Amino acid sequence: MVRIGHIELGEFPLLLAPMEDVSDPPFRVLCKEQGADMMYTEFISTEGLIRNAEKSLKKLEFFEEERPLGIQIFGADIEVMTGCVEIIQEANPDLIDINFGCPVKKVVCKDAGAGILKDIPRMVKLTSEIVKSSKLPVTVKTRLGWDDNSRNIVEVAERLQDVGIAALTIHGRTREQMYKGSADWTLIGEVKNNSRINIPIFGNGDVDGPQKALEMKNRYGVDGVMIGRASIGHPWIFREIRHFLETGEELAAPTIEERVSVCRAHLEKSIAWKGEVLGVLEMRRHYTNYFKGLPNVKH
Repeated sequence: MVRIGHIELGEFPLLLAPMEDVSDPPFRVLCKEQGADMMYTEFISTEGLIRNAEKSLKKLEFFEEERPLGIQIFGADIEVMTGCVEIIQEANPDLIDINFGCPVKKVVCKDAGAGILKDIPRMVKLTSEIVKSSKLPVTVKTRLGWDDNSRNIVEVAERLQDVGIAALTIHGRTREQMYKGSADWTLIGEVKNNSRINIPIFGNGDVDGPQKALEMKNRYGVDGVMIGRASIGHPWIFREIRHFLETGEELAAPTIEERVSVCRAHLEKSIAWKGEVLGVLEMRRHYTNYFKGLPNVKH
């Protein structure tokens, strides 16, 4: 049984990754219905929360049926980030997750997200202060390191565990790689098999189907996997992986009728959540993904 604080996630949980402009409540509900064991909000700027920015506050909202759910935050200022803990706790999520992995330039240039990988002592200090301020379990999502010359995740994992995080998710690329090339799970396996580590370790990066999930489970021993881009337009990936892990058999691909039905349900949830204009517009990033790879479908 994998546990994060008081949260029981079963054996080898499948997590939906936080994805900006993707993992909003309508999409999260769909993934939950398809078997995701835990999910996270889109990452939320702590500067925005402190300023009561409407966009940031809106991201704190979720449906009860999404639980267990973590609110993911990013920032660089220790006082601002710890000051947001009470705001987050009032939203009543199940945990707080700190984003130390976003590689996007506009985040990194502010020394947030993966930008903090250049200053591990500050990363550890920031994490420690948030843990001390929080009544909820605190987890971290990060990368192997800043670049190939600083793949320091084994040391980082130990230091983050020492200041009290309840779980760690590792994306198998450096910040320098962004999302290019293949994810390297070797160091993720080293972290999991480190005798000093006793918190759950989740792997992330290139988990695009049942076979890959099983490989990561058996080869690297991770406690679970986090699935991101492969779920866009294909929320069925969670049930497909779970079925394969339990039976050794692969489910048939969703039919065109099922794709249409789920896409329509997604659109309806999006409109209900955001209003007709915004709900329709923001679904554009999903439409083609629901039908990608089918014959006679143009993208």
